[in-house]
Amino acid sequence: MNIKTFHDPSTATFTYVVSDPKTKKCAVIDSVLDYDQYAGKATTQSADAVIDYIEKSGFSNEWILETHVHADHITAAHYLKTKIGGKIGIGEHIKDVLELWVPIFEIEKDVCLEGNQFDVLFSEGQTFNIGELEVSVWSTPGHTPACVSYLVQGHIFVGDTMFAPHLGTARCDFPGGSATMLYKTIQRLFTLPDETVVHLGHDYPAEGNDPTSSVTIGQAKQENVQIKPDTKLEEYVSKREARDATLAVPKLLLPGLQANLRNGQFGEVSAGGKQFIKIPVNVL
Repeated sequence: MNIKTFHDPSTATFTYVVSDPKTKKCAVIDSVLDYDQYAGKATTQSADAVIDYIEKSGFSNEWILETHVHADHITAAHYLKTKIGGKIGIGEHIKDVLELWVPIFEIEKDVCLEGNQFDVLFSEGQTFNIGELEVSVWSTPGHTPACVSYLVQGHIFVGDTMFAPHLGTARCDFPGGSATMLYKTIQRLFTLPDETVVHLGHDYPAEGNDPTSSVTIGQAKQENVQIKPDTKLEEYVSKREARDATLAVPKLLLPGLQANLRNGQFGEVSAGGKQFIKIPVNVL
């Protein structure tokens, strides 16, 4: 198995291309569509870099995988599918997220609450293949109810569930989030062998430091500043909720969610040929 990591400094996001060297099949995990919130302009430099790597490597793309509906960047899933193919997959509890957020934006007209805009809705324990690589789906809720992680050959891709040890874990204060559920998720991750490599969704390093895209389970168990195997539930929940109360709303939450609920699309085109992002006032 080969893993290529891409880093988007604008959103601090890691995108991964996982490939099977035997069959030359691959999958893209947590892609990024570039978006200038001030100009309302979407561009594709980050996604095009992924496409360029896949094409130059002679890979055939089978999957475009989402760990969850992101609030801090817009997925390039739809764009990638039009360029390199592949099925878009996400956890089946995306339906819970759709039920929470679609009414807030009042976008029922062009967003399917059943998740049909995604090709595959994964359930806990489901397996699928990237070439001859078997991937197991783990339901890892807490940050959102729909979070899933992908385990393949001693590597697990966890999205926003776990961060580098100096940061801890994901926030849990979005609708549907739960610090209690995230505690249980992290403790489950800690049951993996210590040598298991955890590929992260983001990192926010101190100025001058390089971002950390992966840690081992052993490192996380020893060094994570928010949770260790012997951390009590009540202690973690108290610290996590106190920390969340100090955090600002992600700058791309409103445009990001609207596009990501549609697999990276901006919705129906108006009679004048335009697409729009809605900003609900005094709702969050």
